[in-house]
Order: sequence, then structure tokens, then C-alpha cells
Amino acid sequence: MMRISTKGRYALRIMLDLAEHASRVPVSLRDVAERQHITPKYMESIMAILLREGLVTSVRGKAGGYRLARSAEQYTAYDILEAAEGDLVPVQCLAQSENTCALRESCATLPVWQGLADVIREYLQGVTLADMRERSHGSLTYCDGI
Repeated sequence: MMRISTKGRYALRIMLDLAEHASRVPVSLRDVAERQHITPKYMESIMAILLREGLVTSVRGKAGGYRLARSAEQYTAYDILEAAEGDLVPVQCLAQSENTCALRESCATLPVWQGLADVIREYLQGVTLADMRERSHGSLTYCDGI
């Protein structure tokens, strides 16, 4: 079963929180961690990924914190989950840019997995942070996925 890990789910929640609380003032890591019920240590590791991938920017200092690097309309769920999880494919042979599986030419199931990967990508690319924020009607609550 393909699952999005805690890291991916939390990355999406963090980005949505930043979109919701974005202003000219950066949002502190501590504030997001408290709102999202994420330990500060785990959140730091996720923020490092989001920062490295260019999804957020950071401001140092007393009034420092994080903010989105772009507008909420410019982020898709796919962008965020791919940054946190890596390849979002249902089988390993699709994770490389070139499928090197010895059975790829005769594999009867490969088209099924490719089709599933395409559906996942298309769906997640069609949902933006702005869409998620709008659907929440100002009340951001989250599923822990358990």
C-alpha cells in the first residue's frame, strides 16, 4: 500500500498554516509547531527540507521566522509532497527517470502502475494551497491519518 508518511502530511499542514497566517511578518517555527501539534525538533527537520527545496524562506533574528516563497496559488499539493517524500510513485521501478527493470518490456502490470502514478500526479497537481485554504472556510483542522 502506498502511503504518505508523517513527514509528508506534516509538510502539507505546515505549508497550509504558513499560507493561512502569512502576512508581511514571518511566522515563528514555535507558533506553527504549537498550532499543528508537531514537536519543534521534528518541525525543524521538515522546515529544513522545505527551505532547501525553495518552498519557504526564512528570516533570522528576533522577529524572524518563515513564510511562503510564493503565493499560495502557486503551490500544489504535489510540489509539497514531492519535496517531503521524494518520488510519489506506487512501485519502485517508476521512481527512476529511466525504468531499468529487466522485465519492463514484458511486464503486464507496468501500465497499471504507470496509470495509477499518472492519476496521483494529476490529482495532486490540481490542488493548490489556496484551494485547501478556501475549502477550510477559515477553520483549519487536520486528519492525522491514523
